[in-house]
Amino acid sequence: MAGMLDGKTALITGSGGGIGRAAALVFAREGARLALTDANRDTAQDTVAMVNAAGGQALALGGDVTDSGDVQALIHDTLATYGRLDCAFNNAGIAGYQVDAAGKRTAEWSDAAFDRMIGVNLKGVWLCMKHEILHMQANGGGAIVNTGSIAGLVGLPTSSAYVAAKHGVLGLTKTAAIEYAGDKIRVNAVCPGYVRTKMTEEVMARRGETILAMVPARRMGEPEEIAEMVAWLCSDRASYVTGACYNVDGGYMAM
Repeated sequence: MAGMLDGKTALITGSGGGIGRAAALVFAREGARLALTDANRDTAQDTVAMVNAAGGQALALGGDVTDSGDVQALIHDTLATYGRLDCAFNNAGIAGYQVDAAGKRTAEWSDAAFDRMIGVNLKGVWLCMKHEILHMQANGGGAIVNTGSIAGLVGLPTSSAYVAAKHGVLGLTKTAAIEYAGDKIRVNAVCPGYVRTKMTEEVMARRGETILAMVPARRMGEPEEIAEMVAWLCSDRASYVTGACYNVDGGYMAM
């Protein structure tokens, strides 16, 4: 039986670990050819090796999602290899600890930390969408999924710039979905809760017991559980789904 992404080419950013790596493996299982990128190209290459070992097809690309030229190069290199881009998962992102803002309240963030967080987690998503959409318009359509977060739906203490960026991602997602529906481009977002990745290790070490008490499932999510939703959103099975922001959070937002 053919996979639900059979014959499609997909670009996944932030593919060096966590949700991005899990998505690459699920996409490959479902038949997609992959262009994988990460700020650390070596980790993207590790994911490529895992995909290829499982019988998939992938290549690793470098580049900075906050740089327009780099993003254009990602699209160009994907097209040069595969000839088309059918779907994209804009997943690259950073956490507060990566900008020396872990545990800091709004007025305690530095200008540099705030700018870096917005640059990667919001502008980076917009730049990827911009260049993906331009190609998809010319190619007759496509599907884009952005990584949002429960932080795009509610406020979270000591995460102000992260929360601001993720609220922005959901706004971009909904607006682009409206603008490009006529071009047969679907744009959706996935909103993970607390997922077992390197990015959540620091916050779970600080507040894990409190956090899990707020999750009805009483556990963290696994990257693969997010990846399954993303793959479905990129597939033709979700052909009437656009402008949606899907929670995958163990019931956190239902509380």
